Amino acid sequence: MMKKLKYILLIVVCFTIPNVGCQNFLDVVPDERPTEADAFKDEFAAENFLYSCYSSLPTPRVGQNAIDLMTTDEVVTAFEHETFARFPKGTFTASTPVISYWATLYKGIRQCYILINNIDQAPGLTTENKALYKAEAKFLVAYYHFLLVRMYGPVVIVKEVKDIESDASTYDARSKYDDCVKFICDMFDEAASNLPPKQTGSAYGRATSTAAKAIKARMLLYAASPLFNGGGGLATSFYTDFKDKAGVQLIPTTFDKEKWKKAADAAKEAIDFAESQGYALYKNSVVPGLPSNPIEKDLRYTYIDKTSTEIIWADTRREGIYDFQNKSTPFLNAGAYNGVAPTLSIIEQFYTENGLPIDKDPSFGYANRYGIGVSPFGGTTLNLNLKREPRFKAWIAYHNSNYEIQRPGVEFVKVLFRKNDNCGIKTRSNNYSPTGYLNKKGVNPQFGSGQAQELQPTVSESYPWPVVRLAELYLDYAEALIEYGVDLGTAKTYIDKVRVRAGIPTIDAAWTPIGGANDLATLRSIVRQERTIEFYLENQRFWDLRRWMIAEPYLGVKAKGMNIQGTSDATFFTVTEVIFPRAFRSPAFYLMPIPIGEINKDETLVQNPGY
Repeated sequence: MMKKLKYILLIVVCFTIPNVGCQNFLDVVPDERPTEADAFKDEFAAENFLYSCYSSLPTPRVGQNAIDLMTTDEVVTAFEHETFARFPKGTFTASTPVISYWATLYKGIRQCYILINNIDQAPGLTTENKALYKAEAKFLVAYYHFLLVRMYGPVVIVKEVKDIESDASTYDARSKYDDCVKFICDMFDEAASNLPPKQTGSAYGRATSTAAKAIKARMLLYAASPLFNGGGGLATSFYTDFKDKAGVQLIPTTFDKEKWKKAADAAKEAIDFAESQGYALYKNSVVPGLPSNPIEKDLRYTYIDKTSTEIIWADTRREGIYDFQNKSTPFLNAGAYNGVAPTLSIIEQFYTENGLPIDKDPSFGYANRYGIGVSPFGGTTLNLNLKREPRFKAWIAYHNSNYEIQRPGVEFVKVLFRKNDNCGIKTRSNNYSPTGYLNKKGVNPQFGSGQAQELQPTVSESYPWPVVRLAELYLDYAEALIEYGVDLGTAKTYIDKVRVRAGIPTIDAAWTPIGGANDLATLRSIVRQERTIEFYLENQRFWDLRRWMIAEPYLGVKAKGMNIQGTSDATFFTVTEVIFPRAFRSPAFYLMPIPIGEINKDETLVQNPGY
């Protein structure tokens, strides 16, 4: 007899078919305590069980639960009372991990194996659907293991359903990191052979062969990166003494350059397959309304547009009123929360309009970047906000700029962040920007069209959240080629695909006037900065800083912004440290702690170093 099965369904219909409700796909929990036979008694029960296999997926757009959305140096928020905001303070431990997916992900893996073992019994289900459901479950087994490995390093590989009453002495130990990687890649390959390249209609958001190939490439990129590859040949591994109780080395301590070749090959295979299926960078948006600049519109709608050709896999659960868009939009009484604030650290990462880092572009005026200039929208602003690339303009709202967000009768809000301005802190303890900037990325410009000043907030313009998009595969491929040290011209070509879509010159066009970009160290810096910009607030930087082994100077210092208590230009335009504490303890925080309860249950399980 199984424990109670909770059919918490993955929402796959809301965003793809107009005027179709979602109530039939939400939290379907049977009253009885079913047996496995009940769970697969007919095709409808089997489909419900398949949806339950997806229910352990973390929600990447929900700040309360997402460990990697608003927890790096990209933003600070006014929501210090929420769970996610505790994480960058560095107070998490094995006893109080703050955010942990360990038990949830293993529960999801178990659910998938139950389906694999029982789906053939379901009467009325076609042979084709039985094969498809098995493939989706195998995809999820691989993906859940990937999420575990990304967060905890080497983990316990699960290859079958185990009796939940098993004695602890029968529990498996953690497998070596490279063995985990091989298991994940092999499982993705097996799943891909029976998955469709795309899922459409009510199946949108379910597993595909394209997503399997893409996430396999991401897994191999991580495995080749310095943290898990002996320091990358540039640093000493953190894990020389990281062994299990039998003395087995769990993470490699010697650099293997060939891992970059494996990552490059997997990324190129995924790219070729995705492009053959019609995936392409999002360009030439036909969505009506603002932004008026066509490149900025493409950038604003890259994954907001539900017809985007760039999204390889997305999380289709709807967001709530306290999630990302309402948190980001300019202040409105009871309607928007004005609190996702880009930091100066990320502001300075965006390129100039010439496609160069701000400290390398001779026409930018880096030494005077904190001086006061004239905003193109009227009024004063920081020189740092001027002559910047289109991604900056599309995704960052700064003092005296326009935030394209429809409100009744208007298409944008001109935002000002001094203490008593429309988006200033005034006397509030919440719903303010801690840095004097506001995020626009991931906010639909039509988001506020149904809101009125006295109404409670709604989420009228929700969209699937991107888990993988084609631009990532381009930059994965380029990074792997650069680190492998071959075919640097091809690496530039794939970075340039992302740059040109972003409205900036190619690498050679931008860099040739200042000496060129042809050596490995320069190209490494370029591809890393490109990832930082392109995937700003897309759940990537949390992991990139760790796998590159460079997290301390970014995550171990307090954020900086403008002086939001300033009531005049002279006082507001002053670089000020945000008071919220930040801590990064190295090397412990490069991996997350396994909850102490799991360590205590399994005598073979060793804790991650530093906890």
